[in-house]
Amino acid sequence: MRKKYPNLLAHTLRNFFSEYLPGLRGMSPHTIRSYRDTLVLLLRFLAASSSCDVVVLDLDDVTPQAVIAFLAHLENDRHNKTSTRNIRLAAIHAFFRYVAAYSPDRLDQAQRVLGVPFKRTSSQPIDYLEFDEIQAVFDSVDRTTPDGRRDYTLLVTMFNTGARVQEILDLHARDLQLTRPCQVRLCGKGRKVRICPLWPQTTEVLRTFCAERGIDPRSDTPLFLNHRGEPLTRYGIRYILTKHCERAKATTPSLARKHLHPHSMRHSTAIHMLKSGIDLVTISQWLGHASINTTNRYATVDLEMKRKAIAKAEPPNHYPQSPAAWRQDASILDWLESL
Repeated sequence: MRKKYPNLLAHTLRNFFSEYLPGLRGMSPHTIRSYRDTLVLLLRFLAASSSCDVVVLDLDDVTPQAVIAFLAHLENDRHNKTSTRNIRLAAIHAFFRYVAAYSPDRLDQAQRVLGVPFKRTSSQPIDYLEFDEIQAVFDSVDRTTPDGRRDYTLLVTMFNTGARVQEILDLHARDLQLTRPCQVRLCGKGRKVRICPLWPQTTEVLRTFCAERGIDPRSDTPLFLNHRGEPLTRYGIRYILTKHCERAKATTPSLARKHLHPHSMRHSTAIHMLKSGIDLVTISQWLGHASINTTNRYATVDLEMKRKAIAKAEPPNHYPQSPAAWRQDASILDWLESL
């Protein structure tokens, strides 16, 4: 018989989200919401599997087998990618690390759940825009309308800064400095703040956009709003980029072969900087990467740079033009040594 009053699961979840994550760990609201969404999905899955209400679930119901079944449900029924599956598992692991620390009598259960492994993911090519494709997207924007001018400012700012989507969504007027030195303040993952320089062209576009909207540069006014006067969402930015990429396909057919998303603009910034001769350390700092290893992957994706590198790499003078001819009177060792 299941208990119908607050149990260990409810108590642990409440402390995990109200005290541990925001207080002791200092997690950002975005991370907390991501963990919340994962555990909501898990609880709903467990309730459906057990044909009961969520409110009567207890910590005993969250077994390693149940977690494995939930992960399979994400991939098979919700059609999540392996990377998404791993993100959900990371949230479950974080919860059970808390359980292990604050409920020692549940240590065995926590260790078994923490033993559920992440699944290896296949390496996917990076989707990015070549410079002429970026220009085609910019040219496709109708800047005679207020929405068009907002879209143009948004896309230009994303390309200049290489900012993550959430960093763009969190931009406020006070984050801009449109006098020399022109720059923008970005708050990235882990609440890490970085300053990104602005190109003169981007500065002028932002200055005109702020003047049109009557934005006080010292205010907390969100920079990019939707039709309802509310801050843009991730879906809004995806819609804007997709719309203008579709328009640009008419003049730049190569865009039709690419699967683009808002993060593609960030990749495009990195590739453009790399082609311009900027070193990887600077690019890493520009993009706000925690490790240079994250930036290194951009050095492997551009085929044109690889072609130029192989053209510059001449073979050594002693390299034979062709293997030595086989002679009937030669032993196999003599022939191998002659190669």
